[in-house]
This record gives sequence, structure tokens and C-alpha cells, in this order.
Amino acid sequence: MRAQDTLRLTKAACEAKFLSENLLLLAEKLEIPKAEALVQQARLWPNPQFTLDQVNLWATRSQTGGNEVVPPLFGNFGKNRQFGAEIEQLILTARKRGKLIAVEQVKVDQSLAYFEELLRNLKLELRKDLIELQHLQLRETTYQKQLEAVRQLLAAYQRQVQEGHIPRSEYVRLKSLELEILKGMNDLEQQKNESQSAIRQWANIPADRFLIVSEDGFRIPTAALPKVNFPEVMEEAKQNRPDLRASLLDHTLALKQMDYEKARRTPDLTIKGTYDRNGNAMLNFFGLGASIDLPVFDRNQGNIRRAGIVAEQAQKVSDYQTRKVENEVSLAYRNLLSAYHIASRIEEGYEGALDNMLGAYTKNFSNRNLSMLEFLDFMNAYLDNKQTILETYKSVNERLQELNYAVGRDLL
Repeated sequence: MRAQDTLRLTKAACEAKFLSENLLLLAEKLEIPKAEALVQQARLWPNPQFTLDQVNLWATRSQTGGNEVVPPLFGNFGKNRQFGAEIEQLILTARKRGKLIAVEQVKVDQSLAYFEELLRNLKLELRKDLIELQHLQLRETTYQKQLEAVRQLLAAYQRQVQEGHIPRSEYVRLKSLELEILKGMNDLEQQKNESQSAIRQWANIPADRFLIVSEDGFRIPTAALPKVNFPEVMEEAKQNRPDLRASLLDHTLALKQMDYEKARRTPDLTIKGTYDRNGNAMLNFFGLGASIDLPVFDRNQGNIRRAGIVAEQAQKVSDYQTRKVENEVSLAYRNLLSAYHIASRIEEGYEGALDNMLGAYTKNFSNRNLSMLEFLDFMNAYLDNKQTILETYKSVNERLQELNYAVGRDLL
């Protein structure tokens, strides 16, 4: 892999790139101005309607044999012509316009909540992929240390076998150990490729880049456990969770929609002004009029009833969502405490001591102070211990992110 093809990022830098360039987020964010545009549309008054009719195509002849004479309106316009003109304006009653604006404004708030919920979900997936890649990189480092030690021994043993000082079977056993390590590294490489592919997709990174995430923040000190009590965490979740806010907005929207439907019981008023040219006894007739529906049969009963049922449904869903949030926070909080409890049992400097022991065992085995069986037992124990430590820190990281996800904000 060429250096120019390798991209090294911290978790924070990768997340910043995700926030600014993730295509799903950018697409969902456009839903907010779309909803705002509907608020703008709801604020507009209905357009007036203009009608021109009764325009005669020719002038009729009078009983005396001549054409009827109608003077022009101005210039030569309207001479010997009949026509009518009318302009109408719809007047919304019962504050329908304001109530419709309120409905659309709630939809804007919903769009924002939906965007934040998508962000919350995608951020959790991104962070778990970053943690997984850090974990795999550190496991690869463990294998590399083992591989380096084994290859040093193989180089020395090859000369000893050629000189007849040690049996070839010991060299073959070390070679077998090298192949086992290489197979483990190959399996890790495939897992790394999958994690890198996912992260590149989240952060919109070109597919030809080899991604390396720094190890910063992987080993979280046990003293960094958030000092919060459970009731406070629960209350924060109820304030911050966008999915809960969205369910509450569904209920609010249903209530606003019911208010609007109730307002529609009141008929709207249409006022109009009319001008008639040569259409009756008067040459120029100006008139005013108004029209309104008579709510004899249709008083919007069905839509009002439906809106009430929708509001009741939304309230039940909101109550369910509240209970769901409470259970998710409780589970995430307890899981984090459990993970921290295990991590707290790892003594400071224990990992370094294991690495020092690897060097010491390799040297003692090279000096024939250890048997092959003792050396192989240590190598297995070294690998198991390192993997257990890394799995423990990975679990702490993931449980913390799950609590952040459940609460709706970063606690740490």
C-alpha cells in the first residue's frame, strides 16, 4: 500500500468528515427546508379569481335596419360590445389559515426530529465501526509482535538445524506457529477491509484509500465513568431523544389537525364584484355579491372524528415510546456498569508486563532455558490475554456508545 493511498484519521476527524459529507445526512437535511416551504405556502392568501364572459362576437341589427349603437368605454374600446366581468375573493373563516400554518409548523419540527434521529442512528453505526477497526488494528499489532519474535527464533534455529545442534522437529514446530500467526493476521485483514469499507461509506471517503484510525480513546480509564445517577440519565433521555420527541410531535400534529378540521365546519365566504356592460336595462352595471355554503348536511363530521381517533392513537404510541426509552436507558446503563466493572480488574501496566514477558520468554527459549512446550504455552496464553484485554476495552467503548445513543447525547 503506497503512502499516498493511506489515510490516517482520528475518530474525531472521521466523525467530523461524516457529519459534513455523509450523503444520507445531506439528503435527509433537505427535508427541513422542504417543510419550511410548506409553511411559507400556508401563509399565502388564496388568489382572487377574475372572470370575463358574455362577450358578443358581433353586433345585432335594430328593427330600423341599422346596427345597435353602444358607445365605447374609452377610445374605440367597447363600442357596440356587450361583456361582463367579475372578480372573486375567497375569505377563509374561523382562523383556518392560522391553524393550517400551525399544522405545517409542527411538520417542520418533525422534519428536524427525523433528521436528528437519523443522525443518532448513523452516528452509532459509525462509532461502532471505528471501535471495531481500532480493535482489529490492535489485535494485528499483537500478532505482529508474536510474528517478529517467532521469525527471530526461526532465523536462529535454521542455522542450528543446519549445524546439527537441534532437531529439525523443533524448527518445524516453530514454522507451524508462524503459519498459524499468519493465518490469524489474514483473517484480521479481511475483517479490517470490511470495517474500512463501512467507514469509507459513512464518511464519503474514496474507495481506493486505505484507512488507519488512531488508537486514541480506545482504552478508556475506568475513572472516566460518567458520574451521573440513574434518574438524571433517564430525565436527560426524555429531554434529548429525537425519536421520543417525534412521537410527541405526532400527537401535537394530530391535535393541530383536529383544530383545523373543526374550523372547517364553518363555511368560507366568497365576496365578488361584478361589472356588466350593456347586459340589461343599465348600460354600465356595477354590483357586489357574496356566497357561502350552508352547512346543512356536511359539517365535516367524518374528518373531525377521524382526527380525534388519530390523536388518541398518537397518544398511545407516545406513551409506548416513553416506556421504550426508559427500558433502553436502563439496559444501556446497567450494561455499561458491568463492562466498567470488568475493565477495572485490569491492573495498570498489565499489558506492558505481558509484552515484556514476550521478550523474556523469547530470549530464554532462544538460550534453551525453556522447552518448546513451555514456550508454546506462553505464546497461546499471551495471545489469549491480549485478546481478552482488547475485547474488554472494546466492550466498554461499545457500551458507552450505546448509553450515549439511549440518552440522546454524549455523556463522555
